[in-house]
Amino acid sequence: MHRDACAAGPVPKIGMAMPLALAALSGVGLGWLAPPGLVGGWALAVLMLVAARRWHCLLLLLVMATTAHDVLSARAAELPAGLLGDDLAVEGRLETVSREQELTRLTVRVDACRPLAADRPACDSLRRVRLSHYAAPPMQPGERWALTVRLRPPSGFANPGTFDYRAWLWREGIQATGYVRRDPAAQRLSAASASLSSRALDQLESRSLSPLGTRWLAALTLGAGERLTDDDWELLNASGTTHLMVISGLHVGLVATFALLVGRGVARLVMPGRWRLAVWPWWLAGMAAVGYAGVAGMEPPALRAMLMTLVGLWVASGRHAPGPWQGWWLALGLVVLLDPLAVWRPGLWLSFLAVALLILIWQGRSRPAGLQGWIWALVRTQLLLAPLMAAAVLLAFARLAPAAPLVNLAAVPLVSTLMVPLGLAGWLLLPIEPLSRLCWGLFDWLAHGLAHLLEMAVAGLPLWWPEPETVLPLALLLGAIALLWALPGLAAGLRWVGTLLLGMTLIGLEAPDIPPGVLRVRVQDVGQGQLIELRSAGYRLLYDTGPRFGSGFAPLQSLWPPGQHFDTVLVSHADQDHAGGLDALVERHSVDAYLAPVDAALGVPLRPCRRGLSWERDGVRYRVLWPPPRAAHLSGNDRSCVLEVAAGDERLLITGDVGRQWERAFVEDVEGPVTLLVAGHHGSATSSGAQFVQTLSPRHTVFSAGRFNGYGHPADEVVRRFRRSGSCLWSTALDGALTAWLGRGEGSIVSAARPAAWRRGGVEGACHAVESPH
Repeated sequence: MHRDACAAGPVPKIGMAMPLALAALSGVGLGWLAPPGLVGGWALAVLMLVAARRWHCLLLLLVMATTAHDVLSARAAELPAGLLGDDLAVEGRLETVSREQELTRLTVRVDACRPLAADRPACDSLRRVRLSHYAAPPMQPGERWALTVRLRPPSGFANPGTFDYRAWLWREGIQATGYVRRDPAAQRLSAASASLSSRALDQLESRSLSPLGTRWLAALTLGAGERLTDDDWELLNASGTTHLMVISGLHVGLVATFALLVGRGVARLVMPGRWRLAVWPWWLAGMAAVGYAGVAGMEPPALRAMLMTLVGLWVASGRHAPGPWQGWWLALGLVVLLDPLAVWRPGLWLSFLAVALLILIWQGRSRPAGLQGWIWALVRTQLLLAPLMAAAVLLAFARLAPAAPLVNLAAVPLVSTLMVPLGLAGWLLLPIEPLSRLCWGLFDWLAHGLAHLLEMAVAGLPLWWPEPETVLPLALLLGAIALLWALPGLAAGLRWVGTLLLGMTLIGLEAPDIPPGVLRVRVQDVGQGQLIELRSAGYRLLYDTGPRFGSGFAPLQSLWPPGQHFDTVLVSHADQDHAGGLDALVERHSVDAYLAPVDAALGVPLRPCRRGLSWERDGVRYRVLWPPPRAAHLSGNDRSCVLEVAAGDERLLITGDVGRQWERAFVEDVEGPVTLLVAGHHGSATSSGAQFVQTLSPRHTVFSAGRFNGYGHPADEVVRRFRRSGSCLWSTALDGALTAWLGRGEGSIVSAARPAAWRRGGVEGACHAVESPH
């Protein structure tokens, strides 16, 4: 009779692989949620299992506790908010060093940390930090340094359909970000030890390969993805071939397969009658896989590939080996057990989904016969993998590479059967200089050919970023098509009819249209700055362009893929926190008309933004309330363009950085109650005066402010003033990007990109007060 996995006595038929994986995943979930009574409940369960002698269940409970502990420890290691902005003395080893002109970015493995000021919280739980260092001295990975730093807890912008930097910091195990202080100067404590990987990279740099060939050889054979440039990654992302440039199961598997073939060949020579029974070639292949992953630094992708390869070798050996699905669950369980944060890495699920589909495709099928059979098997496998991988990439990155299915048909065999073997052979043949040079010369030639192929494919089929609302339906439809062809036992006619129906749905899937008279308002999360997108049925207006940071990065660059069209861009005034992203806007997108104060020197052709200017699009009315025609006597902030937008009976008001003195000059011109107000000057005490707030009494107020900003925005007196008026308060610093709909006739509904638990209920529903950071 079939028994459950926790039955006493012998190991049940279900085995331990699936329960191991589910226990590890459950522990990750418990560590993330941290429910009350977690430790006490776990201890009680341990006692009950010991009393019942359920040893297998006790083992699974220990696995669950291990992963839960690792996740809880990672959460507890984050920088305490009480150390925000304090000077900290940090000693640690440099893991990565990348230079961008005068700026150097560091990832530091922390050995010791202490606050310089007395009576401050401890920071000795920090493990990894990410730092910026301006005008840094020469630094190399592996060196130990003493640094004086200022840190902040991990944070990032939260905008719909964009890269989640905060989530990336979490899954990379980085507990704080910040910058290195110049005084006192950073001090090198010890030089980098010469690792095998660093020696190999130095050897590679001394060879006469092209820059592209050197970078790709380092990435493909040593896992040195940091050597790839932004242009390399952009090309790989757009062509859907990023998976080829990391140390994956493909690369480790090739090394293990080569070692296995060599070992079995030797065994056949020394023991002709019993070579098939020899065990040591399999052990040799396993050691080769471990050694190669070690050379690649045992980074998460290499570790994951090593474990999957070892389990694959066990399955393929046939000696008391688990079946393919048991091996799949075992590999998943081991990866999560050794690296619980991998659960948040898209690469984990992409690789395991691909292997699961391969098992479905090949299970029960005979091996291909002849060259033609293997070619067809490769083509069929790639075609079946394409829709499922596209669905997984859509869910993970909200983008799709249309060229990927066709490109991978050529790129995967090229990389796996030629480039990787040539690259690895070059390393093996280093003592024989001419042969090594020949292998790497051929690799270099193939790398340029592949890059040219990818460029042509991307030029014809560029990277596609679907609307955020369509990402999930698209992914589900693509996944359904993949399963329709991968599941065994289905009639061919059913597969074709199902694919046709799903394909028609896929082609007709579009983002919901905005009806005439309705306006979508999105206050983007751009840190300490302002950028607001207004969109109706056929019109798109941008109010301000957000800041540009000292590193040169403008948050606007991350909001949309290149090639967007804006009908009007209104720049409230020329300050960097409002106009800093203008250069990136001009470079990446097209704009029909720019509006700005008459004296704003922004480097683009401008129409003056003056009081009395008005227009209407799609039944939505726009009106400029400020500045007056003669505004030379006003400060830069007070000359800000003030925009009122009306959709039906609902109104939006954006006041830029106009101060309290001049708010009274236009507040009486506002027609009727304000549904949504973007508070002036990010919630500073210089704006939003008492009369202004009382007169408008906005239903919703948004503060566009940066998380942990040093200005104290929004000011506590302004927050109290709006709360007394009955306004519902929102802040991009806490809520991320905020989206509101005006003119739908059902009241303005504001939604946050970073939903806060405290907004879900309570006495005042979703309108609890936003608090000032000071």
